[in-house]
Amino acid sequence: MIQTERQEIILRPLVRTEIPLLLTYIKKMAKYEKLSDQVTATQAVLENTIFNENAAKVYFLEKHGQIIGFVLYGLLMSTFTGKPTLYLEDIFIDEAERGFGYGKLIFKELAKIAKANDYGRIDWQCLDWNKSSINFYLKLGATPMDDWTMYRLDEEGIINLTK
Repeated sequence: MIQTERQEIILRPLVRTEIPLLLTYIKKMAKYEKLSDQVTATQAVLENTIFNENAAKVYFLEKHGQIIGFVLYGLLMSTFTGKPTLYLEDIFIDEAERGFGYGKLIFKELAKIAKANDYGRIDWQCLDWNKSSINFYLKLGATPMDDWTMYRLDEEGIINLTK
């Protein structure tokens, strides 16, 4: 549980019955990021990936019993540190709830998880146009990795590569 000066904020694990709500939040985030056309996740795929394959951890941010955001992360292996990396795939807080310090509280909780599990680092990405998030991350002490370019093989690329 996370406590702020003004009210109680809870960061709690997703439960299986909340998969439809998670998908709703994924779509809200995609709309904010101007990437709605890229959402192909379904409830069944999310349930399998999160609960059967244990490929990700998901937490809801709750304020007075109402969900106001979510965070989803998984693990990567860092060959340089020799330790797991907590890879933050997504963090999203409802627009009306931004600016109250909840993002910082979430990052503090992620840092506690990383420290408790001896993870070597926490990594994530941010869209170049999202200046408010970039400024927030810089205030946290995060370092932009300007000398690295991310590449991706999507499902079509994977299929083509295996032909």
